[in-house]
Amino acid sequence: MNYHQYYPVDVVNGPGTRCTLFVAGCVHECPGCYNKSTWRVNSGVPFTQEMEDRIIADLQDNRVKRQGLSLSGGDPLHPANVPAVLQLVQRVCRECPGKDIWVWTGYLLSELNDAQRQVVALINVLVDGKYMQDLRDPALIWRGSSNQVIHHLR
Repeated sequence: MNYHQYYPVDVVNGPGTRCTLFVAGCVHECPGCYNKSTWRVNSGVPFTQEMEDRIIADLQDNRVKRQGLSLSGGDPLHPANVPAVLQLVQRVCRECPGKDIWVWTGYLLSELNDAQRQVVALINVLVDGKYMQDLRDPALIWRGSSNQVIHHLR
């Protein structure tokens, strides 16, 4: 998996203060997407063990009270990303108890394959659905268009 940006302190992508990772790779290519640079799966930089370790350390750092981890992109549930995302999510669940995990995807919850569902089974919130420019609503919180749904899973 590749990623484009990592914010160790983020207050925009989910509730509270969070760590946020923007991964590379998106098959949806939604018109009006604000993050087109992340569409190519081979763009960005490789997601390494060192970066995974840094995310875990940041989530465990008590100097900044972080509520959890947000995964966006690109699309964290792009088939090329699922193995690394699953490994990261499993590790967060194991080593960072009490931290919630939010994932944004262009896929609908009903469309997910078995591998993607393994990730979703471990997260707290899934924001699903493609961004639709004609349904854009700046008043919405944590989503860009009114077709996107926030699923509170755990």
